[in-house]
Amino acid sequence: MVEVDPERFETMVSDALDGIPAELGELMSNVAVTVQHHRGPPGLLGLYQGVPLTRRSSFYAGALPDRITIYRQAICAVCTSESEVVERVRRTVVHEVGHHFGIGDARLRELGW
Repeated sequence: MVEVDPERFETMVSDALDGIPAELGELMSNVAVTVQHHRGPPGLLGLYQGVPLTRRSSFYAGALPDRITIYRQAICAVCTSESEVVERVRRTVVHEVGHHFGIGDARLRELGW
């Protein structure tokens, strides 16, 4: 386990979001990305909650934002260096953004995320 300062971790998440290609970032709609500094649910490094873009219809109007939560302690617990945390944050952010675009866990694993 490695300890990463909460502010530094939030910067890592922000950098990971900034690393998403602009053409995909422009398609992200009504989604909030947050960091929780506790472990979160067992076995999860991140969590997407909402209605994926591929399942939205005209009934979606006025909905609260989808949420992507990244769990700092859970990620730090599986890493042994800060550089490993940076990579794990990036992978977790991309994985959860993939869910926002309607990509399931099995396909994300096939793609290496």
